[in-house]
Amino acid sequence: MQKELNKKVRFRELGSKDYKETWEYQEKLFQDILDQKIRNRRENTSEETNNHLLFVEHPHVYTLGKSGDKSNLLINEEQLIQKNASYYKINRGGDITYHGPGQIVGYPILDLENFFSDIHKYLRLLEETIILTLAEYGIKAERSKGETGVWLDVNTPFARKICAMGVRASRWVTMHGFAFNVNADLGYFDYIIPCGIKGKAVTSLNVELGVKEVPVTQVKEKIKKHFSDLFEAELIQDYPQPPEGE
Repeated sequence: MQKELNKKVRFRELGSKDYKETWEYQEKLFQDILDQKIRNRRENTSEETNNHLLFVEHPHVYTLGKSGDKSNLLINEEQLIQKNASYYKINRGGDITYHGPGQIVGYPILDLENFFSDIHKYLRLLEETIILTLAEYGIKAERSKGETGVWLDVNTPFARKICAMGVRASRWVTMHGFAFNVNADLGYFDYIIPCGIKGKAVTSLNVELGVKEVPVTQVKEKIKKHFSDLFEAELIQDYPQPPEGE
């Protein structure tokens, strides 16, 4: 039995939230979608699967992807405590990255079979979402061959990354996502080799615009618009709080 395509995406703004707590919440949403897909196949039913988009800002944290090299974290546990930062080895692709205040972190938890079955296309559309958002600020951003994410001045000595990406997918269900530096404290990147790529700099939208702070709410609205357009999705705003304990 053919499943109806569900292009509605439940959007939820999490505010500032602990990384591990958010990771566990992602895992629950991810597993719920997988369980529904398995039930549909086992029982020959066509119940729709949900899609989610979470926006969050994390306290200072470094995360290392499953194939990453911990030597790309340049400080020890004691120094992490001094910097008020935490560290997690996680189950996304990619190497090491930083999350912290001043970033917009986006976690699309999608059943890609509602949209298209192509991980490469999925990553390119996530990149394009940020590229189009930056264009609205007069910034020409682009991709760097072989390096997932969004960059400025590619193929020059001044190449710098403004948005990191790393995802996990199983049975065409996605989790993890992107970290877009909007008003980020770039000093925290000095303690890692970002994404394991030596000799490449990192930047933030406010730095590129030469301002102290960019209105984050405005940036989020632009991201949501471009995400909806590119994925031909309908965002359902104000997804309710999960029950206590979830």
